[in-house]
Amino acid sequence: MSAIYILISVSFIVALGFLIAFIWSVKNGQYDDDYSPGVRMLMDDHKTKSTKQK
Repeated sequence: MSAIYILISVSFIVALGFLIAFIWSVKNGQYDDDYSPGVRMLMDDHKTKSTKQK
């Protein structure tokens, strides 16, 4: 039974660590993208192949 308490405690600490890392990355602007939304309509959706004809 004590192993279950240890596993629950360790998993809670790991989950808390991931939550802190996520909040830190959001506050530092890791997920901000200021460039793409403004030029997305200008970008081509597909690449064209340039082939030489003989």
